[in-house]
Amino acid sequence: MLDFRMETFLTVCKYMNFTRAAEALNLTQPAISQHIKYLETQYDAPLFIRERKNLTLSPAGELLRAALESMRNDEKTMKKRMKESLSGKKVLTFGVTMTIGEYAILSPLARFIKARPDTDFHIRYGNTQSLLSDLYEGNIDFAIVEGYFKEENYQTRIYRTEEYVAVASAQHRFAAPVHCLKDLTAERLITREPGSGTRAILSRALALKNLSILQFAHIVEVENIHTIVSLLRQDCGISFLFKAAVEQEIRAGTLQQIPLDDFMLRHNFSFIWNKDSIFSQEYEAIFEELQ
Repeated sequence: MLDFRMETFLTVCKYMNFTRAAEALNLTQPAISQHIKYLETQYDAPLFIRERKNLTLSPAGELLRAALESMRNDEKTMKKRMKESLSGKKVLTFGVTMTIGEYAILSPLARFIKARPDTDFHIRYGNTQSLLSDLYEGNIDFAIVEGYFKEENYQTRIYRTEEYVAVASAQHRFAAPVHCLKDLTAERLITREPGSGTRAILSRALALKNLSILQFAHIVEVENIHTIVSLLRQDCGISFLFKAAVEQEIRAGTLQQIPLDDFMLRHNFSFIWNKDSIFSQEYEAIFEELQ
């Protein structure tokens, strides 16, 4: 069990504000300051850098946060495993992003589940940011995501690498001749919500060309890949997706990949879990089996 002062430290890390941390823990602000001062004395290093009203972690604070988060999450998992042992049943909880869960992992996941008749599975679908939050809180054991994350905070393995493409209905008539990414800004863009890895990849690719999502003529924001594909088939706009999500439609001739002279992108699907976890060997084995 983590020392109560370490819980205080993690809460301050969460809010980066002593007052909000005090409110969350139902403590006074002087008590919060005292707990942090105690840890700084124990570790003989400053944990936070205070500049005017801004609070940031020091290098030592970053190290401590990573270690304590791993300890906290492993403790949470250990308690869960101990409770499961009483019923003789194992439970595995993990998260996948929409594209991966619906198009990239179904066959290996089915094999994986069939090979474990004594295990219950809780599979959470969410965008990259929500799954990273679940990992941070220790609510899931591991995740497979397509979005960006701070690699130094996680153990990571490349699950697979996928092509990321511009797509439209095969019958779509473009507002103007299309040769490069900028030419598509005259179109209605169908895109995922903020926090989605699919959208983050597009935002970064556009930024490299000094463009943004807001420069498209119109935007349709959708939180479901199937709906986006359906809207594309109904010629409601253009989109940018992993090719795995639209491969069948492209082969069937209902959708087309839009050729662009300045846009060729491949991106990793990443299998991740919390860094330095005592369960790392188990997660490594699961990764190998799911491949």
